[in-house]
Amino acid sequence: MNDQVSNTPELSVSELAGALKRTIEDAFGHVRLRGEISGYRGPHSSGHVYFSLKDQNAKIDAVIWKGVFSRIKFRPEDGLEVIATGRITTFPGKSSYQIIIEQMEPAGVGALMALLEERRKKLQAEGVFDSSRKRTLPYLPRVIGIVTSPTGAVIRDIIHRLTDRFPREVLVWPVRVQGDGSAEEVAAAIRGFNAISEDDDNLPRPDVLIVARGGGSLEDLWSFNEEIVVRAAAGSAIPLVSAIGHETDWTLLDLVADVRAPTPTAAAEMVVPVRGELLADIRDQAARLAGTITRLQERRRRDLANLARALPSAERALEGPRQRLDRAGLRAQSVLRGALDRRHRGLAMLANRLAGQSPAARLARNREKLRLIGARLHPLTDRRRIVEAQALTQLAQRLLRAMTGRIALEKRDAARHRGDLDKLASRLARARDLRMEKGKQRLQAAGTLLGSLSYRSVLRRGYAVVRDTEGHVISRLAQIEPAQALRIELGDGAFSARAEGDTPEAPRPVPARPSKTPPRGDGGQGTLF
Repeated sequence: MNDQVSNTPELSVSELAGALKRTIEDAFGHVRLRGEISGYRGPHSSGHVYFSLKDQNAKIDAVIWKGVFSRIKFRPEDGLEVIATGRITTFPGKSSYQIIIEQMEPAGVGALMALLEERRKKLQAEGVFDSSRKRTLPYLPRVIGIVTSPTGAVIRDIIHRLTDRFPREVLVWPVRVQGDGSAEEVAAAIRGFNAISEDDDNLPRPDVLIVARGGGSLEDLWSFNEEIVVRAAAGSAIPLVSAIGHETDWTLLDLVADVRAPTPTAAAEMVVPVRGELLADIRDQAARLAGTITRLQERRRRDLANLARALPSAERALEGPRQRLDRAGLRAQSVLRGALDRRHRGLAMLANRLAGQSPAARLARNREKLRLIGARLHPLTDRRRIVEAQALTQLAQRLLRAMTGRIALEKRDAARHRGDLDKLASRLARARDLRMEKGKQRLQAAGTLLGSLSYRSVLRRGYAVVRDTEGHVISRLAQIEPAQALRIELGDGAFSARAEGDTPEAPRPVPARPSKTPPRGDGGQGTLF
């Protein structure tokens, strides 16, 4: 059999995979796919997300990179129909193709509403939305906790409304109210407020919570439909007010909250009363109470007058008690006579017994007992005095020894401190001498520098300073007037002079005086320094 030579070039597997990749990416560089999410497992440890998009006939793998996933406004779930925008590429490691998603949104509001309804039915079946779990808001909370964005207009509206109605202490837990991670932050804020201890002096525990956000689309409010937020609100021990969006907006948080407010401003109105109305109501209640007390007193006064008129006369009312008193008096006389007789008999018996107990005899017996006790007391007193004297002697000896040892110790300490003081005095004297020597050297150097910089050293080299009678220095001929008195200072003294001539003359060349220093080679004037 003859071998046939083919002209088809040979390709490696990598070359073929690369060619397919380039072909598919060139043909499908930007596509929009509509499909149902399948196999969604949440972000990978790297932050990337992997799942599939499918319809009734086909399925394609999908990848969302970490940076893109953080910008998606809703959380993908299995069964959710979405519209994904991206590019088609291949994965040579599996010989498969996939879509790299750059943008993704639900396939219409109906898909999100279906997912929301399914989640609502699930939580309702668990009893999360039962009305029996809802609590009444406190009438006048001491501290109000607010979970919202710190930069929006919502927090300003709530605080402004609270200030107008009834100022209360407010704790704000800043969170993101939209985007990836916002649901976790809201749930953590609710649990964080509940974790504050009631005995914490530094951070007071709120009496009521407000979870607030401004209006927006269903996708914008989706964080408050997340199961983690609903379960955190259901587990809150603090009464919670939901103020999400406008009056027409609703979320699952509204169903689980103890009270739903149509707007954040309405939530502020719900949690505190109007202070002015409360004061007016208190004044009205006080007036009503005062009127009730007055009417009650008047009615009691009328009832007392009616009862007084219905009572019988005093004489008639006392007839029966008088007879009973007379009878009781007769019975009391007989009882008293019997009691007196019994007491007389008792006194007679006591007198017979006292006759046997002569006071003189008892006094003699007691005097003998006192004598015996005194005889026993004197030896005991002397012995105790001796013991106390010995104890005092021992204590004095111990005190003397302690004082002697303390004096010796103080002497040693004084000697040691005296040596330290001598050393310090010696060091101080050396430091003083060294400081004075350095001061003298600096003073001498300054004097030398002052002498070298003084203008008198220049005068000693043949120059002169001309002053007028007021001591002002004259440096130009124009300053000299005819017959003006002058004062000329030389290096070794000063003398007076007077200017001659009518007008100052122009400077004329002055003949050079012989100099002791040799002329310079260039014929110029030598330096003054």
